[in-house]
Amino acid sequence: MSFGDPNPNPNNPYGQQPNQPPQGQPGYGYPQEAPQGVPQQGQPGYGYPQQPDQPQGQPGYGYPPQQPGGTLQANNGYINVAGLGTVELATMGRRLGARALDGVAYFILYMIFSAIGVAGLVGASKSIDDCSSYSYGTESYTQCMNDAADASVGIVAGFFGFIAVFALIALLYEWLMVSIWGATLGKMVLNVKVVKESTGQAPGLGAGFIRWIIPMVGSLFCGLGTLLVYLSPFFDNSGKLQGWHDRAGSTIVIKTK
Repeated sequence: MSFGDPNPNPNNPYGQQPNQPPQGQPGYGYPQEAPQGVPQQGQPGYGYPQQPDQPQGQPGYGYPPQQPGGTLQANNGYINVAGLGTVELATMGRRLGARALDGVAYFILYMIFSAIGVAGLVGASKSIDDCSSYSYGTESYTQCMNDAADASVGIVAGFFGFIAVFALIALLYEWLMVSIWGATLGKMVLNVKVVKESTGQAPGLGAGFIRWIIPMVGSLFCGLGTLLVYLSPFFDNSGKLQGWHDRAGSTIVIKTK
């Protein structure tokens, strides 16, 4: 090799330099470097927030979450109940109408049992002899007075027995029908049903009894307490039209058709 030879590589007789990529442009086979600050495809760049993976079992964007039972639908008279889906709450007009029909049924039963009771009391009173026809102090007079006393006790016992029977019928009518079927005759006529808020099923004996006993306790105050209980859904600010007896029994009243 001579000094100043422009071809210092003897194995390259043509003196050509190996292919070099032009300055500023990537050559073939050379990995391209992304400009500073631009993230490479598939990898997040610095300063770019990473999107979290969608958790399994949770609703994605744009899908409304499932609403739990007892949730009002925009406070428009509809409610989501477990096992039933979205149902309509019974209006107070329907509820009071059903109560009025039940009152008619009570009145008919009351009249039937009253007629039976009055007939029994009249028969018992006629069996009491007039003891004034006997001389005072005689054995006949004493026997007559004892018979009259026994008859009077029977009349009083019959009167309270009538009240007990009527109360028992009222208990069985309201408590058992609502507990087992969720409706009395009046509610069935107007398509009204009482259900558990958490399950959508009939209240059951326990909740049904609680729901029944609260208005009955109110009847001890000259019926004023019962009236307030039945009107208490008007005061419910939750939108579910739950009366005090409904809240105690965890029930709601819905329209079935």
